[in-house]
Amino acid sequence: MTPKATTARELQTSIHAFIRCFGLLVTKQTPCGQPVSPSVAHALIALLDREAVGAATYQHELAELLGLDRSSITRLCSRLEADGRLKQEAAPDDARTRLLRLTVSGQRMASNIQAASLERFTRIVDAVPAAKRQPLLDALKVLTAAVQTLEEEA
Repeated sequence: MTPKATTARELQTSIHAFIRCFGLLVTKQTPCGQPVSPSVAHALIALLDREAVGAATYQHELAELLGLDRSSITRLCSRLEADGRLKQEAAPDDARTRLLRLTVSGQRMASNIQAASLERFTRIVDAVPAAKRQPLLDALKVLTAAVQTLEEEA
């Protein structure tokens, strides 16, 4: 096996182990223990973050933010709307485009998820030796950029 192939295999093994250990394969709750799927949690937090800065969010923008296709995001938004967490309206300039807004219940749930997530990440940071924290963050940024570059090329 070439050195590059060895590194690729080690990266694959490490990421798979992280995914399992972190709890990303559990579909009925978030890794921080909240009773919603990770995709619902990410959608709620993304909408909460955008609303906090006064940004309107359209359904296609949420799909891009989460890296989901349009049919998946349509189903996700329909479920959130049925649960009373999200309100969808026709965009003022295009009735085919859906504008998304969290309900009070959705804002509350998103805030709870965000707080639980921050608590878990704080515990994770505490478990990483201080001298390795910044190199870890730097490596994650490099890895994320590499994956984004590959996705853009595809």
